[in-house]
Amino acid sequence: MKTSTDELQVFVSVIDSGSITAAAEKLGQTVSGVSRALTRLEKKLDTALVRRTTRRLQLTDEGEGFLQRARAILDAMEEAEESVTRKRRRPSGRLRVDAASPFMLHRIAPHMTAFSELYPEIRLELTSNERIVDLLEQKVDIAIRIGALQDSTLHARALGRSKLRVVASPAYLAAHGEPKTVDALREHRLIGFTAPEHLNRWPLRERGGHRQKDSGAANRKPEPLKIEPSITASSGETLRQLALAGWGIACLADFMTAADIRDGRLVPILGGALLDERQPVSAVYYQSASLAGRVQCFLDFIAARVQL
Repeated sequence: MKTSTDELQVFVSVIDSGSITAAAEKLGQTVSGVSRALTRLEKKLDTALVRRTTRRLQLTDEGEGFLQRARAILDAMEEAEESVTRKRRRPSGRLRVDAASPFMLHRIAPHMTAFSELYPEIRLELTSNERIVDLLEQKVDIAIRIGALQDSTLHARALGRSKLRVVASPAYLAAHGEPKTVDALREHRLIGFTAPEHLNRWPLRERGGHRQKDSGAANRKPEPLKIEPSITASSGETLRQLALAGWGIACLADFMTAADIRDGRLVPILGGALLDERQPVSAVYYQSASLAGRVQCFLDFIAARVQL
């Protein structure tokens, strides 16, 4: 490459400052040194970049095009240097993370000892909300959101997708029997959410998926089953505890029930009628230079461990 970055910096500074004298002051160089660097750059490119008059500097057509590319090169170099510097520095400071209580309890809290050992200078503040929080209003740096994202002003990182299953405890099934069809759920106690209403639509085909056929049935997405809960709660963790206690049947995400199913505390039912519905899980945040290191290291850490 003929051109040096110092020459690019001089050229851009001359244009931004409006004169060679002002650029020299900005760069901490002599006026003659800046002038020579600009002349040297033009000789290397074999073209005039600037028209010099007694009153002002004016870019040539070639100078206009080169200025855009010079800025892009300098910006890319600055970003690369910042990235390397950021990796050398140990992230520090306060980081506020918010998530619904089931995700916080089952997929974040168990890993925070390991995170603190890796990043001892980051002070974590963990909060739980069952509703969507406003990051600025609640002073939250990262929020874990489950379901489709609506706010396009936020940056987002996908953490995975978690399957929904209909589950009950062995004690409940022993006392009330296992429903073999979707219709049989009407005879059972169902555990649902207080809000939002769409969480009380379970991913089940009516009558085990044997719908009456019509001309558009082949291309129609099966609709989830709207249930009438016998008891409701605002938190998925409360629903899980009710199911574990044998109160009734619930529809819950794998991220909070995988260990229960594995260890036999909860039993998946109606598998033949279950639609393959998976809830997206995302981390959302505002872009901030002061937070970038802390946010990035937390997202990299938790994404490798949530295993959705």
